[in-house]
Amino acid sequence: MKIAGLTGGLACGKSFVAAALRELGCYVIEADALGHEVMEPGGPAYEAIVREFGAEVLRADGTVDRSRLAGLVFTDAERLKKLNAMVHPAVQALAAERFREIGARDPGAIVIYVAAILIETGGHRQVEKLILVSCSRQQQIERAMRRPGATEKDVLARLERQLPLQEKRRFADYFIDTSGTTEETLRQTRMVFEDLRLAS
Repeated sequence: MKIAGLTGGLACGKSFVAAALRELGCYVIEADALGHEVMEPGGPAYEAIVREFGAEVLRADGTVDRSRLAGLVFTDAERLKKLNAMVHPAVQALAAERFREIGARDPGAIVIYVAAILIETGGHRQVEKLILVSCSRQQQIERAMRRPGATEKDVLARLERQLPLQEKRRFADYFIDTSGTTEETLRQTRMVFEDLRLAS
């Protein structure tokens, strides 16, 4: 089994590349989805989040309102750090469990672990290869602003919290530039897949 991390900045096209790799036959695990799981009532991060942030981050049904929580932490570095300390270790443990499950079922699998802040959290140490998806900062802002409910203030705050793409590039084994056409992005993605397949 080969495990590759897929990372990049906000709105760089990680989901598009991940979907293309899934189509090519890879297993895709999204850190964001695992983040949802660990924050669910009964999940490993739930109690700590409620203790730290209070009932104001809960919906009427007792689940964590992630957008409300994000609003509290993305402009407050100290609170974001506390939230990350609650969530990221739980997410990494759950990811390791999923990797083991896939490896047991399919020893020849290629697993893609998608996480926006894979390097920042140290999660890149869990993977054998790292794929960086990138585009220009202006494209990041334009794409992020097209998302429902996006505000320029939130988009810029998120960008500031992420390691610059140039610094992330030092960690990457593969680089996919999504600033061009869809066809060009898919061509680069197929090349990465073929290399991973031959190496697995």
